[in-house]
Amino acid sequence: MTLREFQDSIGETYLDKDSRRGLFESYAWLVEEVGELAGALRHGKPEELAHEFSDCLAWLASLANMAGVSLEEAAQRYAGGCPRCGASPCECEDASH
Repeated sequence: MTLREFQDSIGETYLDKDSRRGLFESYAWLVEEVGELAGALRHGKPEELAHEFSDCLAWLASLANMAGVSLEEAAQRYAGGCPRCGASPCECEDASH
């Protein structure tokens, strides 16, 4: 499944429901899922990682759908390596990105 297909599938499944919830409230769900991912990473629970990553990706796709953003197009920003220095691997001096 491509990123575009994934985003389309999430839209077909959740766009109406998430749109009724609203952008900010749906963003809050993403933040909660990121917290659950942090817990799985921190506690070394590899069996939960794929589940939590998929939940984060699904909420991100739903937010992108509501905002009218193509994740596939957004990902192109990184297609040539680091968007700041252009290198792959990144050669930037600071690690703030």
